[in-house]
Parts: sequence; C-alpha cells; structure tokens
Amino acid sequence: MTAYSALAAWYDELTRDVPYAAFADYYERLFAERGGETKLLLDLCCGTGTLACLMAERGYEMIAADASADMLMSAREKASALSAGKMPLFINQSAQELDLYGTVDAAYSSLDSLSYVPFEDLPEVFRRLHLFVRPGGLLVFDLRTPEFLLSMDGSVSVDEREDLFCVWRGRFEDAALYYGMDIFYRSGRAWQRASEEHVEYAHEPEAVASLLRQVGFENIKTRTDGPMGGAERVFFTAVRGE
Repeated sequence: MTAYSALAAWYDELTRDVPYAAFADYYERLFAERGGETKLLLDLCCGTGTLACLMAERGYEMIAADASADMLMSAREKASALSAGKMPLFINQSAQELDLYGTVDAAYSSLDSLSYVPFEDLPEVFRRLHLFVRPGGLLVFDLRTPEFLLSMDGSVSVDEREDLFCVWRGRFEDAALYYGMDIFYRSGRAWQRASEEHVEYAHEPEAVASLLRQVGFENIKTRTDGPMGGAERVFFTAVRGE
C-alpha cells in the first residue's frame, strides 16, 4: 500500500503528542532573527496540515505542499474551520516536483520529512527550493540523525488506542531505516487491517550542507536547538543567496 494512504486517517491521532506550537514558535524566532518581512510561507511536505493551519492562524499566508492526496484531504478538512481568508493553498506536489507560480518569503519542512527523500533526489529538492524562496529568504528543515536511525534497527513499537492498534517494526540496512507498519482499526463492529512500509534515509549533515551550498544557499547552519532536537533530530537553516 502507498505510504500514508492508510495512515492518513489516523495520522493526527498517532501524532497528537507532537509539539506543533513549539515548532511554530521556533520558526517565528528564526524569522525574527533573520529580519525583513516574512509574510508568505511554504510548508513543504505539510502532511495533514496541522502546522500550516497554525501558522495561518498566526497571520501568515500559507502555501502547503504534500505528495499524498490522502493527507491533503485531511488537511483541507482541517483548514475549513479557519476564518475566512486564512485557508492555506494546498497543492499535491512532492518535494522533488515542487512548482510554484512565484516566490515565498521563507520555507520550512518539519518532522524529518526530507529524511524520506533519497540522497540522490536532494539536489533537485534544494534546487527547486532555491528557485522558489526569494533572495534573502530563509529555509528551515530538520532531518533524523544517522545515529538515531541506526539505533532503531530491530526496534518494535506498539501504539494502542480505543479504536486503533498500530505496530511498527524497524530494519536498518544500506544507510536507511525501513519500517513496516500494521494498522488495525475498528470499523463498525469489525476490525480492519492495513499495512504500509516507510523508508527514512540516513543523510550525513555535512553532505546535506554541501548540497545546499552547491545550489546557491548561503549562511548554512546545523543546529539542535529546535523542538525534539538533539540526538534524534538535527535542524538546518540556510539563506537563499541574493
């Protein structure tokens, strides 16, 4: 089954402990440190749109892109509760196929979304981001650290809710973490089962920074001061060259 086709319906339930407000606060702090006007934002790999909606509520104009039509369906439903004029523009595009009508003031990608992109595809992702972030604009994203992904080899985790039972199994090989997911969910009086496989690639921070430089980003920094950062996650900030 295509990644996130089954998970989309349960994604918000399974990620309800994610500190989205802390991510929004972090991005706003970085925008303020950068200076200049930051009004129009791109949320790349936006998922079910929780963070895009939160940023819209804070007054930003939002473009939110994701490769999964199922995740975007949930995002649009969520955004329908926003006041008039605040709904993000949702577009069904992968990071590798990003194609906007103009530039944005800044772009971010959260929750290790770019760890799902194979290393050989990252140059195209960064090239497109360089094209669509305005000169002087900020790019922020985070990746899983290679050490964390390796530590998940052989791991099994279980998430049990009243109407949902989810089992994840991790396998690390060829510099990537493969994890199979079995989802059991209640449907009326019966239980249904769905399965997916996800892959996160172990990108070395130095190699990623080199790719950013090659396409024209400047002032590239790696940092661990973001939400859920540290041994598990590394953040990148980069400025689109003038």
